[in-house]
Amino acid sequence: MAQLILRRLFQTIPTLWLIATATFILLQLIPGGPFDQEKPVTPEVKRLIEAHYGMDKPIHEQYLQFLLNRLQGDFGPSYKYAGWDVDEIIAQSFPISLELGFYALLVALFVGVPLGILAAIYHGKRMETLFMGLALIGICLPAFVLGPLLLLVFSTELGWFNTFGWNTPSDRVLPALTLGLFYAAFVARLTRSGTLDVLKNPYIQTARAKGLKEHRIILVHTLKVALSPVVSYLGPAVAGMISGSFVVETLFFIPGLGSFFVNSAFNRDDTMVMGTVLFYAALILLFNLIVDLLHAWMNPRTQRD
Repeated sequence: MAQLILRRLFQTIPTLWLIATATFILLQLIPGGPFDQEKPVTPEVKRLIEAHYGMDKPIHEQYLQFLLNRLQGDFGPSYKYAGWDVDEIIAQSFPISLELGFYALLVALFVGVPLGILAAIYHGKRMETLFMGLALIGICLPAFVLGPLLLLVFSTELGWFNTFGWNTPSDRVLPALTLGLFYAAFVARLTRSGTLDVLKNPYIQTARAKGLKEHRIILVHTLKVALSPVVSYLGPAVAGMISGSFVVETLFFIPGLGSFFVNSAFNRDDTMVMGTVLFYAALILLFNLIVDLLHAWMNPRTQRD
């Protein structure tokens, strides 16, 4: 297990360096600058602003300073939010995005896993078609489609929930459903296929021959192995929830990190963009490491891969 952790950590370093370099190059290639949309200033004042942020130096010096600051954990000041550093904005807004992602993950698991198990139990029957049909609907409705539909029905027409905000517990419901139901569909399909594969094993037939009840066979003898594909999927799923929260936070006016990232991209807040990209990249790599450890615990043979 220790070797697995060290191997993944050594793979993380070049990955983060490539992401940081690609982000820096892309931002340099975009026409204009962070202060072009501000009110007109004299060339002297503009030179002073660029010198203050180190933008007057050659590109290679800016790049080396950029890497050095990131290695020290310094994301720099935000160009658009005066008086705020990027790490301060991340520390204030990310807990909201993390809370949204946690609720969405609960929706994906508590909807997808039972749906997949029921589809496997009723394999070859009409109920399986119904359950998998529901999963297919979830796949065909991404967040930017499902979100407005939920707002139209449950907020505008029925008035059960607020249209936007993140103030009361009920404000969490629609955003979590919007973000989680899409992934619940994939979890359901993976759970169904994994459960069907396990149910074909001889030891399951032996358990049935001994008279064990079906629910005990599923919960005790089947789920741990059947959910292995689901655990493997959680890494990219969590990554998708994090990136998908950009859309959901914008739709529901949630003050999370995703909304700050979208606004910084439009406003050319380069330090905020670079800081957010690197922060999310490191977070996604961490989630993938956790998933690898869970998968290795559930199936020790994978530790040698």
